[in-house]
Amino acid sequence: MKKTVQLSFCALFAALTAVCSQIAIPLAPVPVNLAMLSVFVAGGVLGPKYGPLSQLVYVLLGAAGVPVFSSLSGGVGVLVGPTGGYIVGYIAAAWLTGFLVERFHGQARWIIAAMIAGLALCYLLGTAWFMFVTKTGLAQALMLCVVPFLVGDALKIAVGTVLVSRLRVVLSKRGTAAV
Repeated sequence: MKKTVQLSFCALFAALTAVCSQIAIPLAPVPVNLAMLSVFVAGGVLGPKYGPLSQLVYVLLGAAGVPVFSSLSGGVGVLVGPTGGYIVGYIAAAWLTGFLVERFHGQARWIIAAMIAGLALCYLLGTAWFMFVTKTGLAQALMLCVVPFLVGDALKIAVGTVLVSRLRVVLSKRGTAAV
């Protein structure tokens, strides 16, 4: 039963990431959307095994052409384009967030630290790929792809911390906690 529940949560969070990707402000070269909020909560609630699995499902759906990426886009072309590293980075961010939240038993200050670490990993992977694809230097890539997003990502971490803290309590009381 527990595995069925966990896989159902994976599907739910893959769908949530797809929906959050559409709630966007289309900025070039990287759109602002709510996908990282879903990534944070998936990692924090589902843990280091099922959190990244939910994001892998999201990425594979998009790679297969299902329009789940920002602006209802999909296909391998998006993943090999300038923003592909950030999208693939969702998997790594969910893993690291889940690993750290689980390691530190879901304490709020550690949830925040876990989400910051997950975000940093996503930024690292995404910015490195952006630089490779666009032949952009580090300073310019950071100014285009990281700095404009820091305030919004801080808000996502604040909301994500509240959601993860509450969801972990509710799910553990129901006996359906993933972590």
